[in-house]
Parts: sequence; structure tokens; C-alpha cells
Amino acid sequence: MHHELSEQESIRRESLKELEKAGINPYPAEAFDVNINTSEIHSKFPENKELYQDISIAGRIMTRRIMGAASFVDLQDSSGRIQLYIKRDDICPGEDKSLYNTVFKRLLDIGDIIGVTGFVFITQMGEISIHVKSLKLLSKSLRVLPVVKEKDDQVFDAFSDPEQRYRQRYVDLIVNPEIRDIFVKRSQIINSMRSLFNERGYLEVETPILQPIPGGAAARPFTTHHNALDMPLYLRVANELYLKKLIVGGFDGVYEFAKDFRNEGMDRTHNPEFTVMEIYVAYKDYFWMMDFTEEMLERVALALHKRTDVQVGERTIDFKRPFRRLTMTDAIKQYAGVDISGKSESELRTICSELGIETAPSMGTGKLIDAIFGEKCEEHLIQPTFIMDYPIEMSPLCKRHRSNPELTERFELFVNGKELCNAYSELNDPIDQLDRFQDQLKLSQKGDDEAMFIDMDFVRALEYGMPTCSGMGIGIDRLTMFMTNQPSIQDVLFFPQMRPEKKATPQGDSDEAFVEAGVPEVWVAVLRKYGFKTVADLKAGNPNKMLNDLGGLRKKMKLDIPALKLEEIQEWVKA
Repeated sequence: MHHELSEQESIRRESLKELEKAGINPYPAEAFDVNINTSEIHSKFPENKELYQDISIAGRIMTRRIMGAASFVDLQDSSGRIQLYIKRDDICPGEDKSLYNTVFKRLLDIGDIIGVTGFVFITQMGEISIHVKSLKLLSKSLRVLPVVKEKDDQVFDAFSDPEQRYRQRYVDLIVNPEIRDIFVKRSQIINSMRSLFNERGYLEVETPILQPIPGGAAARPFTTHHNALDMPLYLRVANELYLKKLIVGGFDGVYEFAKDFRNEGMDRTHNPEFTVMEIYVAYKDYFWMMDFTEEMLERVALALHKRTDVQVGERTIDFKRPFRRLTMTDAIKQYAGVDISGKSESELRTICSELGIETAPSMGTGKLIDAIFGEKCEEHLIQPTFIMDYPIEMSPLCKRHRSNPELTERFELFVNGKELCNAYSELNDPIDQLDRFQDQLKLSQKGDDEAMFIDMDFVRALEYGMPTCSGMGIGIDRLTMFMTNQPSIQDVLFFPQMRPEKKATPQGDSDEAFVEAGVPEVWVAVLRKYGFKTVADLKAGNPNKMLNDLGGLRKKMKLDIPALKLEEIQEWVKA
């Protein structure tokens, strides 16, 4: 893909050529031995100075202050920044001073990655720094970083446009290093959960991403085709059914951190590819799973923040146990002012109409109840709240309630008005399960493209016998949003899904038009950088001024082409 080089990018490519001519490989293959990072130096240096007299560190040049025979550089590695003090005679102890005078001063740029050795000291200004004894270029940067500048407490050139940040996350991480902390905490969240599960003796497993039936959730799948088997396959919408088959197979507890995919809408809390953790434990019910979920989330909050109260936007959310528990029926009574108990589909449609809630003909009883709950209740559930005992129509994989067959033993945890996790006492009656699948098929025939498929292999597994079991799934992306106080799911994904990048449309005349006007091909790009986008612009130019300016641009860009003569430019203008 052709990319028109900016003036600075052209200069950097010329520097690259000069480095190679000087015998310096701008991308060396050999390892550079790093024995310390900036964070360790800043935190430990004053304690034992003798440990820091022979250090080796690598990172990216973020600022340079060249001051004759000595210069200062801000070096950034994965843990932070530190100042380098670079003295010409130290890195060039012999007669040849080209490493400093030519390579460092002229051919290195902000963004280049270097490795240095030396010792740590404190400057007269009181700043911990590295006195450099040797320097090596490890990677030449050909693009200019959007380096943030500050003056009088004002920030300039900040890399803050969300679309640019998500699309070029690698640049975001370089120039906005605080973003890294979000992803470090994301890893800590997963590690905290995994530690709890492993302590309990549960087994971490992997299940298929490509599935012949997209089961385990009511969601629209992505489809693909397997050429060797000549059959359609689906990216999984959930990993539930495979995990429950492992419970049938005899494991007491299994869990998986999985990528799931749903071909649905995108917004600030939804991405078509997302990370979920699902866990299934034999001989447990949904009451046990509520207690376990409370313990897990309290543990995560403490691991990240050393306390249970977490700032989420303008609110403080407290993950200290126990959480509030409320049945769905009671929640709808409290917040919508209606009783849905025993209501038929037509009665629920009337209720929706009276409440001003839009419905579609394909919506069955379950989706109508879900619409009422979503419109009237969710926004009120700010502190962690278990909504439990869902109507049976909403939960085709869930066990009937032990005291009310119209309900199921299911809960969802809501935090800050959003669903965070979903859990059941799992349905293990194969006859009931098949009937529920048949009900889903009827919804599909009515036009519900999110209705579940019938998975006969899962029914067969249940026919062999699955013990009483409770399962829970939690969205890792949304949990990370809450725990790191981020407003959008894109902020907690390294590389969120984006629309295709718009291609820049060429402006002005083609290169051929300039050549036809008499301009040598090697000068067309230079004229464009000078500001001439059309031949008409060129003809309106002042030849004398152009001779002077283009000559200066040729030197600045270090172009290996002959200097122009006034007569040549006059011919361009006249042609």
C-alpha cells in the first residue's frame, strides 16, 4: 500500500541510508543484554549505589537536548522513563568522534530504539540519570511520533483522538504510557480469578471455537465454511455446552477464559469479539454460585485496589460481600409498577404498549419480559445486585425453580446499570432440555434469529447423566471497564474492531500531468511537498523564489538528485 512520505519521513529514510553507508545496521539481529529497567533504578538506586555502576538498559528516545559535546536524552522502556547523560568523549574514547557528532546528533531521532551501558548518578538538579559509556542503535524509527508537549500547564499535540488511538494502539501505548496500566490491571483481574479457581481444585480447559452448532446462548453467530469437511461452521457464541459435557464426563469443576463471537451490534459496552470466563461446578446450585461470585469479585477488587470500593464514572461501587438479592418479578414490580406473574404473551404485549416499550412480532414471552426489565429496571441497579428467579421462557438451559415451575434457578449480577455475569442451577433433565430446545426452534420459525439451535449431542450427553451443577459466565471486558473506570469497551481491548480505514483520496493532478508539463519525475514528489498540487499551481509560481526554496528543500531532504537551474523552472512555468 503506497504511502506518500512527509518531509520528516523522507529525512528519516535518508538518515537510514547514511547509517547503512557508515556500516551501521539500523536493525541488528544480535541480542542486547538488558540487566535492569527504569522502574527499578528509580525505586532502588539511592539505597545501594554500587549495584548500579555497570548497568545495561534499552528503550525508545522520547526527547533529546543536544548541548555541544554533551547531551541529554529521555529514554522510555516498558516500565517508565529515565534521563540519559551522553558525553561525546565517553562514547567516542578514540580519535573518531563520528558516533556522537554524526550518528547521535544527526542521524538518530525521537522514536529510535537504542541500547546503552553506563552507571547511575544524580545530576546537580537532583535527577536520577544514567551516565552513558556506550550506545548502540537497535531500531530506526521511520515515522514521527506524535510526542506530547506541555507548556504553562497546557498540553499540545496530544494523541487523544479515540479512533486514532484504537486503530494505532501501538502508538497510543508509546505516547500515552498510562494506558498500559489498564491492560496490566486486566491481566491482574484474570490472574486473581484463576488463582481462586485453582485453589479450589477446578481444572482450566479449552473447548472448540469453531462449532457445528452455535449453542449455549441466544445470539446471532458468525458463519464460515470448512473446505476439507465441506460443511458450515460457526464461531462460538458461548462455550457452555462443551463445558457441561465435561461435567458429564466426570470432572467436578472446569473453567475457561474464552473468546466468544456474536454477530450483533457494537456500542460502548459491546464488541462482536469478547472475552468471557465460564465456570461449572458439580453438586452445586445457584445459591452456592451467588456466594462464590461475591467472593470472586471482592477478591478481584482487593487485588487491584486494596479495598472493595471502586470508582466507576461519578459513582463509587462497593464490591464488599454480601450483594443485594432481588427476584426479577419483584424488580419489575418495584421499578415498572406491573406484575408479570402468570401473564400470557398477549397480556405482556399490552403491558409493553402501555409502558411505551417497542416490540416485534418475533418476540416471545421471554423477550417481552426481558424488554420490560431492560427498559424499566436495569438503570436503577447501581450497586452490585443479583436479579434472580427468571421466567422459564427466558432461560432454555436453566433448571426449573424448585418451588415454582414457571420460574428458573437463574441469576444475573447487575453493576452500574449493566449486566456483569449470568448463572444457573444447570438443567440436567434431558427430556425437559429437548422440550426447551423445541420451544427455541418455534421462536426461530417466527423469525427470531437469536433463538438457540437444537444440539442433539448435548441432549445425548445429558441422557448419560449430568450431576446437579451450577455454572456462571462473566464478561472480562466489562469487568475490566468497571475495575479500571473506563467508559468504553474499546478502552479495555488492545485492538477493538474498527470500520475499515478510509483511504486518502489523491488531491490535485496526477504525477503524469506534471511530467507532461516538463517536470522530471524525481522532482514531482518534491513539488507536492512544496505545496503544488496541480500544474496550474506550478504555472502561477515565481521561478526565482521556487529556485531558492526548492534548492533548500533538496538539501533539507538530503535528496541525491542534481540541483535545479533557473532555466529549467522557467520552462516548467511556460510549458
